[in-house]
Amino acid sequence: QVQLVESGGGSVEAGGSLRLSCAASGYTSTMGWFRQAPGKEREGVAVILRGGPPLWYADSVRGRFAISRDNTTAYLQMNSLKPEDTAMYYCAAGRLFSSRFSDYTYWGQGTQVTVSS
Repeated sequence: QVQLVESGGGSVEAGGSLRLSCAASGYTSTMGWFRQAPGKEREGVAVILRGGPPLWYADSVRGRFAISRDNTTAYLQMNSLKPEDTAMYYCAAGRLFSSRFSDYTYWGQGTQVTVSS
């Protein structure tokens, strides 16, 4: 059983930056960041393999967000934030290198990111 704890969410103005962290209590292979806005489905944001690359980014965040990790913690640096980035952000860990949330076994509680215009 792996526990994931996210931190770093908050409220910023459009164009601002935030850095999310996800601390894992045990071994993780693939780690990913997902987000879910009210009334929308959960979507993949960025994925990284242990010792990554490879990396994967959603088209909507490529060039603005950067995922990184060490053995125990994954990070998501979010720059040039837009109001449409507003969502609950979740960290996940799994065995497969995948952008599908159904492929992930362990999930954090989530951290809220709110971007105002």
